[in-house]
Amino acid sequence: MGEALQAALTERYDALSTSLRARVVSFVLAAFDSLGSYRDADAETFLDRVLPTVLAAQQQMGSVTDAYLSAMIGDMLGTAAAPVGVQLPEALRGVAPDEVYRRPFVTAYTALSQGKAYAEALGEARTRLLSITETDLQLARTHAAQESMRAGGAQFFRRRLTGAKNCALCTLASTQRYRVENLMPIHPGCDCKVEPLVGKRDPGQVIDEATLKAAHAAVAKGIGQSDAGGRAPDYRDVIITRQHGEYGPLLAVRRHEFTGPDDVPSP
Repeated sequence: MGEALQAALTERYDALSTSLRARVVSFVLAAFDSLGSYRDADAETFLDRVLPTVLAAQQQMGSVTDAYLSAMIGDMLGTAAAPVGVQLPEALRGVAPDEVYRRPFVTAYTALSQGKAYAEALGEARTRLLSITETDLQLARTHAAQESMRAGGAQFFRRRLTGAKNCALCTLASTQRYRVENLMPIHPGCDCKVEPLVGKRDPGQVIDEATLKAAHAAVAKGIGQSDAGGRAPDYRDVIITRQHGEYGPLLAVRRHEFTGPDDVPSP
């Protein structure tokens, strides 16, 4: 069927995953906003209410991603490809979900201890909860994608931008090819999707020269210089992948600093 079927599959997958993401985020934030107070007992009530839905949504995101990629790879290869049947672990981050979804309450308590207003503290907690929920759904997508592509025989993939707006990090990263054995780097709030590049031949590092040139042109317009060879400024010194202890590969800017073991004070 070729490009027409692949375009239809992509459109359907985007619609399903975007809808799922929006519904889960809305549910989780509404549950948080509806709490009478934000003490420990309220945190337990919140966890009991949202975790079953959140975990089910992550599995659903994995299943939808598996079905999409299996169909894409099958069409690219001209074969019939059934979904792998991806089963994701509950602790995608390697941390128990109840601990992860308790963190917004810790954020609120910390803000209050610093003398911030109650409304401001809750705002910070809500923002953290939004980031956690969106990131967990993206982790479900990337982990499922890796498992599905491995089973389908794909060796390379690209990062496909989703939606009308995308950050500069994702735009530059979308011009590159990645190997299936490596998870797609993400960042908090990321909604990029994985698209397989079928074939055993390495397509090369840069797979979207036009977008890369457009990015260079935008940089040149903003700072007065650019170089399509990536030397002035050298994007390898700006856009990098860090290994995050929970997310895995994290798309980042080199100047961003992360807390490490040496930064934690001894008891």
